[in-house]
Amino acid sequence: MTQLKIGLVQQANTDNRPANVKKSIAGIRECAEKGAQLVILQELHTGVYFCQAEDTRKFELAEPIPGPSTTEFGEVARELSIVLVTSLFERRAPGIYHNTAVVLERDGSIAGQYRKMHIPDDPAYYEKFYFTPGDRGFQPIDTSVGRLGVLVCWDQWYPEAARLMALSGAELLIYPTAIGYESTDPQEEKDRQFGAWQTIQRGHAVANGLPVVAVNRTGYEPDWSEVTGGIQFWGQSFVAGPQGELLYQAPADEEVNVVVEIDKQRTEEVRRIWPFFRDRRIDAYEGLLKRYID
Repeated sequence: MTQLKIGLVQQANTDNRPANVKKSIAGIRECAEKGAQLVILQELHTGVYFCQAEDTRKFELAEPIPGPSTTEFGEVARELSIVLVTSLFERRAPGIYHNTAVVLERDGSIAGQYRKMHIPDDPAYYEKFYFTPGDRGFQPIDTSVGRLGVLVCWDQWYPEAARLMALSGAELLIYPTAIGYESTDPQEEKDRQFGAWQTIQRGHAVANGLPVVAVNRTGYEPDWSEVTGGIQFWGQSFVAGPQGELLYQAPADEEVNVVVEIDKQRTEEVRRIWPFFRDRRIDAYEGLLKRYID
């Protein structure tokens, strides 16, 4: 399989979990009807982005894996015979919770999972309060549509994560995401932030000769603590090819269910003309294992 049709479900969420799930499933179905073989959902797609403030009551939103969501979405994957990338708030044990992407196979089974490794702690993004850093490393997940390099949101700023996925044989990089604008930032700063976000991920595509798929939330979500003005998620989910070329970009403020076709064979072709992996100086990178080189 070299041609792969990928469905992106970009949606706006509320605190009504059943409604969010219903919307996600409707998006999955629409993508499948358009021929998608792989469908990707945004980060924490069953609820609001609850990390805007620290609140122990929000831990009640977490669930085990396997659990209700993997069962429900697994049934959808099986019915539609698609591979599905979900993003869930995992309750692993008392006091241990993860931001976890779960990949479901075409038969509804769990093909694998990735626990978010890089955890931010910024105003309106207080994820360190909720999430234990992942402990599964950067390992691609083998599926019937290929080896998927699944990462999550804040991971997308780290070239090391993308590189390790690529070195382990990932055929594409996938980033379920929840990122948006702080309400008081001027438009110039908002433009810079979005530009940086897309540029670095297109850079991962170039550096590793791999397609990149980023699926972001859209819509406004208020800060229930009223400390900030809430987050306007900037949407603009996109797909880039292995030379960083932009194959698709969603609108900023609309929900979309879209299918984009990529050619996985182009990875081989691009790496022949840009042999970055051949020319890596693996004998000279010891410093990457240090926090800082004094």
